Amino acid sequence: MGHLSTPLHRVRVPWQGLLLTASLLTFWNPPTTAQLTIESRPFNVAEGKEVLLLAHNLPQNSLGFSWYKGERVDAKHLIVAYVMRTQQTTPGPAHSGRETVYSNVSLLIQNVTQNDTGSYTIQAIKEDLVNEEATGQFRVYQLSPVAQPQIKASKTTVTEDKDSVNLTCSTNDTGISISWFFKDQSLPSSERMKLSQDNTTLSINPVKREDAGKYSCEVFNLISKNRSDPIMLTVNYNDPAQENGLTAGAIAGIVIGVLALVVLIVAALACFLHFRKAGRASDQRDLTEHKPSVSNHTQDHSNDPPNKMNEVTYSTLNFEAQQPTQPTSASSSPTAAEIIYSEVKKK
Repeated sequence: MGHLSTPLHRVRVPWQGLLLTASLLTFWNPPTTAQLTIESRPFNVAEGKEVLLLAHNLPQNSLGFSWYKGERVDAKHLIVAYVMRTQQTTPGPAHSGRETVYSNVSLLIQNVTQNDTGSYTIQAIKEDLVNEEATGQFRVYQLSPVAQPQIKASKTTVTEDKDSVNLTCSTNDTGISISWFFKDQSLPSSERMKLSQDNTTLSINPVKREDAGKYSCEVFNLISKNRSDPIMLTVNYNDPAQENGLTAGAIAGIVIGVLALVVLIVAALACFLHFRKAGRASDQRDLTEHKPSVSNHTQDHSNDPPNKMNEVTYSTLNFEAQQPTQPTSASSSPTAAEIIYSEVKKK
């Protein structure tokens, strides 16, 4: 009796198909459901304000939800239970009358106190009895007048284009906001000036000469604000005038001297022109006055009678005749002048 045997049959599968199958098996994963989470809005809550605990990624097949105070599900700390189908709410032992559940299962807590600070847990009760939980938290801070902050600087004297500086606003208050001021004005926007995420640190890199001045920071909350004492930032820079050996005072002296010299030159020129003009006017006035006087003098001489001319001549002759004569006695004969004078009269 011979052996029964089944012949082997080889099936050839293209290698490209094998690679495709392996790739699908490697990268394919069954879809997963997004995890239930809680978001606190806001996370830091001022005392007396309200906070909303918002639930994300709720399971689709949920029968209801329960909120608890704390990090775990505990019937003693049940705040409220909510039934999805009837939208009915049932308060628990931890309910204070300040809690409200919305249709999206978010929990609102009003008029919060310091005792409300901490964790909160939500439990989703599903139809398959596999419950799902998530925990969130928030912090309540007490609103009180803020204290004066202080500024600390990595350095207060820097060199332009070489150094950088960090200014830090220090405060012990919580739940506050911070603003920065430069020369008592809101900090200008600049690519070189950057603030940290919480605005506590101001970085300037690199420092420019226009950054020199007083810096201050201000902290504030809903009821008060307070500003720090200013801190002075000094920026040293290279002055081309000082590199050439000239100080600012020397340059100012040179400028003043040049201006004074120009003023003197202008004043001297103005005086020269004034006197020159006055001299010309005086010369013209003298010429005008002398012309009629000469004419009148000539005319006066032409109008003199002949007798006057003769009198002048005789007087001259009489003067000349008196020079050589010598004094004589009273009984002497008449002088030659007297004789001539009498002869002229006779004519």
